[in-house]
Amino acid sequence: MTQTFLSIGECMVEMAPKGTGDYQLGFAGDTLNTAWYAKHALGPGWDVAYFTAVGQDALSERMCSFMDTAGIRTNHIRKLPDRTVGLYLIELSNGERSFAYWRSDSAARQLAADRAALAKALGSAQVIFFSGITIAILSPAHRLTLLGSLSQARQNGATIVFDPNLRPRLWNTPETMRDAVIAAAKVSDIVMPSFDDDALAFGDKTLEATAQRYADAGVPLVVVKNGAGPMIALDKGKIEHFTPAPVSEIVDTTAAGDSFNAGFLASYLDSKDLPRALAAGAELAAKVITRHGALVDPEGLTSA
Repeated sequence: MTQTFLSIGECMVEMAPKGTGDYQLGFAGDTLNTAWYAKHALGPGWDVAYFTAVGQDALSERMCSFMDTAGIRTNHIRKLPDRTVGLYLIELSNGERSFAYWRSDSAARQLAADRAALAKALGSAQVIFFSGITIAILSPAHRLTLLGSLSQARQNGATIVFDPNLRPRLWNTPETMRDAVIAAAKVSDIVMPSFDDDALAFGDKTLEATAQRYADAGVPLVVVKNGAGPMIALDKGKIEHFTPAPVSEIVDTTAAGDSFNAGFLASYLDSKDLPRALAAGAELAAKVITRHGALVDPEGLTSA
């Protein structure tokens, strides 16, 4: 029986450098990136779907067609009149990226406005993935709607996965961000933070401190990413250490964490083997960062 991996968030128009001084139009966003790589890393028994809101304009239609062509199901996506999608531009310096955003009136900000449509999408999935950006772009009322719906889906048997992906500029105050992230963690089975983000936002001194904070919120499995450095996973009180192999030539770190999420989850959902899953996530991310752009050609990327 086919299972569904549903990713929830904001897909945006991406203007990415080609390495020649020109920019190329594409579509990306943290949760879409993870869905893209999950589509290629998950086995044949999995279906991948995306839930968001878009406009009814040509660019929104082009975005949905892009997902359809990639094999990411779009049948639950809400299409709103008088709205469009957000845009971001990537700038690179020595493989590290910075972003400029135009998203203030993005349709995705309304993804949780229709409670029935949200419940229908969540009810179709066995695994549901969302991020800190997903909750950051929502109004407080819609954020509560999303988290309440995710809690209900979890009670109904879905596995909820959360990447905090902290972006302070999207939040009114640091306190609001921290409170919302912990609230999101409380409805999740797996949380996958990045240590540098959490260290800055929460003052964590160690990877263990980051992992323990989410465990204290009731999360059974916490995977603390740490860029190219050693990472840990805290699984029901037991710590697993892992150090990724070095990557000799880094071209673009865009989607490094997103692709790690996909590689890890594809392996872990299949095997429940934590060391194997950590290695699978690191292997996929290592390949992605040797190419330009958030969504690279999947040819040559290995399945978990």
